[in-house]
Amino acid sequence: MSLELTAGLQKRSFWNNGRVRGYALQGLVLLILGGLVYDLIINTANNMANRHIVSGFDFLWRKAGFEASFSLIPYSGEDNYARALMVGFFNTLLVSAVGIVVATVLGLVIGLMRLSRNWLASHIALGYIELVRNVPLLLQLFIWYRLVLTPLPQAKDAIAIGSVTLSNKGLTMPAPVFGDGAWMVLVGFFVAAGASVLLSRWGRRQQEVTGRKLPTGMLSVLLSVAFPLLFLAAVGWPVSFDYPVKGNFGFSGGMTLVPEFMALLLALSIYTAAFIAEAVRAGIMAVSKGQGEAAAALGLKPGLAMRLVVLPQALRVIIPPLTSQYLNLTKNSSLAVAIGYPDLVSTGGTVLGQTGQAIEVVLIWMVVYLSLSLLTSGFMNWFNARHRLVGR
Repeated sequence: MSLELTAGLQKRSFWNNGRVRGYALQGLVLLILGGLVYDLIINTANNMANRHIVSGFDFLWRKAGFEASFSLIPYSGEDNYARALMVGFFNTLLVSAVGIVVATVLGLVIGLMRLSRNWLASHIALGYIELVRNVPLLLQLFIWYRLVLTPLPQAKDAIAIGSVTLSNKGLTMPAPVFGDGAWMVLVGFFVAAGASVLLSRWGRRQQEVTGRKLPTGMLSVLLSVAFPLLFLAAVGWPVSFDYPVKGNFGFSGGMTLVPEFMALLLALSIYTAAFIAEAVRAGIMAVSKGQGEAAAALGLKPGLAMRLVVLPQALRVIIPPLTSQYLNLTKNSSLAVAIGYPDLVSTGGTVLGQTGQAIEVVLIWMVVYLSLSLLTSGFMNWFNARHRLVGR
């Protein structure tokens, strides 16, 4: 065999190697991406230099100079931009956490109604799902804010139920005031949590021995209420309430859930619940009908069979799409900027407009939402792992 033929065969075999081609293509893609990133950085630096914008996060410690209509932490216009962004972060966290709980409960109820043998309940659930899923979330947000909450009576003519009032200023209610020793309520919660774990284990052993299921769930709820109250009573009950007082221009004292928060919470919860309901329906339908029939043969009532037999198996199908809906709800909370609720995007937009630090503010948005999404995904993946089928 000639030297030229041998060299040609080696060259062909080199380029016909799939691994070599794969590495070469990956390297080419990385070079292209690196060039694009480099070009983006250079252009951004030049544009910032032309506009005399200094990069960095030193602006966070400058005076904000604007107020927030709703805040979970003390805040005024005299505070710095960092605290303003913290206000937005906690407001986002609040509406996302409460929205997830409300949407989950509502979605579970609607999903079970959708599978009900009752014609009226099933078709009410079907109508809800089809209507809510096919109307844009932003439009629903405007409907709740402009057509439902804004036309409510003024504060002087507020709808009152005891010390709770509803007006176009929001939902006003007594606010708890914690004194010295109120931290004992946390000790009570931890003790109740430990007692609930022990009670659950004891109830499981008793069920294995006697076959009777004890109401450990209800007892755990009672313990979570009783222990904090007992610990508060032991230190002299250092909790009082600040009741709202009606004035000429609204209420003073108490705490108020502003209409923007209520509209955003209702829109997010109701919209997301429609998708969760379909996930619940799909999960239950994925469980073999024989499981329900076996539960009925053992004498379990339909409600008990659904809770103890069907739903635990359906969770394996429900949890993955449920995780996606939780992530969507958290990210959709950024629509709050449309109605003026001071969430992270809204307060960050004000900060950006005053300082011009677009890159830094957008980076903060990205880091916060990415962190919340990763934490939610991590928790749901752990929860899903606990309910997966384990092979023997």
